[in-house]
Parts: sequence; structure tokens; C-alpha cells
Amino acid sequence: MNEDKQSRVESTIKDDPMSNDNDPKRALSLSSTHSKIKITTLIIIIVVIIMSLCVLAFSYFTKSWWFAEQPPEQPPTAQHDNTPIFSLENYPKVDASTVTHPLAMAFMRNFTGVQDIDQDSLGFTVTDDAYTRLINGEVDLILVTSPSDDELARAKKANIELEVIPVVNEGFVFFVNQQNPVDNLSIEQIQDIYQGKITNWNQVGGADLAIQAYQRPINSGSQTGMLDLVMKDKKLMNAPTEKIIETMSSIINIVAGYGGQNDAIGYSYYYYATTMYEGIDASIANNTKLLKINGIAPNVESIKSGTYPFRTAYYIVINKAAPAGSPTRKLAEAMLSDRGQAIALEAQYVPVR
Repeated sequence: MNEDKQSRVESTIKDDPMSNDNDPKRALSLSSTHSKIKITTLIIIIVVIIMSLCVLAFSYFTKSWWFAEQPPEQPPTAQHDNTPIFSLENYPKVDASTVTHPLAMAFMRNFTGVQDIDQDSLGFTVTDDAYTRLINGEVDLILVTSPSDDELARAKKANIELEVIPVVNEGFVFFVNQQNPVDNLSIEQIQDIYQGKITNWNQVGGADLAIQAYQRPINSGSQTGMLDLVMKDKKLMNAPTEKIIETMSSIINIVAGYGGQNDAIGYSYYYYATTMYEGIDASIANNTKLLKINGIAPNVESIKSGTYPFRTAYYIVINKAAPAGSPTRKLAEAMLSDRGQAIALEAQYVPVR
């Protein structure tokens, strides 16, 4: 009886599919269940990834959420102390190049607190004359482009050591008539044009016209910039007298195309060719096109960042012998201070910091 009962129990256990882990059917069922779970989990993961990518893509292309455009880096604040630090009587004698006349005036008006100043009475000149006056001791400080070799030689001959300090950034630019289809040149193409190797606009993607390459006189700020920044060790071709233009305004007038010509090219400084000349003759300024160099357009951002190839500066230049604490040193320090840089920015120059 007991053996018979034991036999029935064992038979029942064998017939129960849940009681035998080695049962093939059960193993297959479990394997199928695990596969379904894995597939379901994988599908859920894929769906989550796809949804996340969709959200990121939507945020990026709509400029929303964390991809929202960040506000641009703010320039030096224009909020500054306007307390006068000089009187008109003790303000150092200053001269300036043509393109820095507005900067010199902005500094003088703010640092003295006197707005009604007759600029003509100050006797501002041009770059080379300003260097001459500084070397001769006629003025204490000048705002100019960097000194030419000739100006440095004259200072040395007079036993004067010049101290040259950047005060605002600037770009050296090339321009053509708006009707000229060329809007970009490489550094090498510019150098080849001014060496006389490239002589026709069709060699640089323009019309079949001979290139009229205008220059400025030796020791002008623009010519010094052309030699130092652009040509460097390349020899500038000798231009006929009629291609050497005396003033910054005249070279823009010619290139802008009085008479409808669009075969000329010239050069100047960014501030003068844009902000300053806009106030002289807006119609001519609007007919002048600044060229990209190596694909980079000259503008405030590219000049400040240094991505524009021909970046330079305007400089404070003083006699290095000027003693510490002197009015000359005090003025130079004020121009370079946060206040001075904010004044330069208000005057639409590009601060050095």
C-alpha cells in the first residue's frame, strides 16, 4: 500500500510541468518569455533615445531651451565716472592723425568736462606732422598709427626714444567701387596687385579691366600700414605720381567712381572708411565696397577678435623720458583705463580690451 502510494506521488510529480526544471516545454516557455522582455526593453530604450533626439533637434532648430542663443559678449561698459581730471589749462598738448581726431576730441571733452571745444583751435595735423611735433617737443602726446622707419630714424637723430602704446584696435582695409563684382581677395592677390604681377581684374574673378591700384604718400599713416601690415618683405611697385593720392578722402572719392569707373582699388583704415567718411559724404561711402581678405570681412567683431588678417591699432606715442606722475603719463593712463576705453567705444572705435 505504501509503495503504491509512493508510486502515485512520484507519477504526479513527473506529470506536473512546474515541478521539473529540465522539462523542454517549460524551458522553451521561459526562454520565450525572457526574449519578449529583452525585446520590449530594447524597444523602450530605442523609443526613449529617438524621443530625446527629437526634443534636442527641435530645441536646436527653434533656438529654445538650453540651445537658446546666449547674449553676445558685452563690450566695455559705457557707464563711467565723468568727473574732470584736467582743466583746459593743464591738459597736455596733444596732436593726432586725421583718423584719430574724433578720438582725441572725445578724450579731451570727457577728461576736462568741457564740451564746447573748438577743434580748429587745437591745431591737429596729420600722422607725419604729429610725429615731427612730438620729436621737436611741440606736443606732449600724439594719437597716431605706428611710426615709419623714417620717423623712427628722425627720433633717434634727435635723441628721442618713442614709447608706443596701443589704445584702440583698427583694421587696414581695401576697397573698390560697389559695381566691381570682386568682393574677396587673398593676401597673396593683394600683394601681387601692388607688386604689378596681377594687372587685370579678370585674373581675380572680375571684369576684363586693367587694375588701377592707388597708393598714399610715404610717411602717411596709410602708406606705413600698407608697407608694415600687407607688403612686409614684398617690394611695393613704384606708382606714377597720378596714382599717389595725398588725402584719405581723395582716395575714397576716386575709388568710389566719380565718372562711373569701377576699375580702381585703394586702401585706408576701417574707422575712416566707414564711420568717419560716412559723416563726410554718405553717398560716396555707400558706393564703396570693403573687400573681404581671405574670406574674412572687416568689421568690429573680426577686428577685435583678430580673425581679420590686417589688424593693427592706433597708438598713444609719447617721449619715453616723460616722468612718472607727469600730466603726460596721467593722460596716457586715463586713455587706457576702463573709463578711457568706454569713451573710445562711445566714439565708435574698437577698444583694445
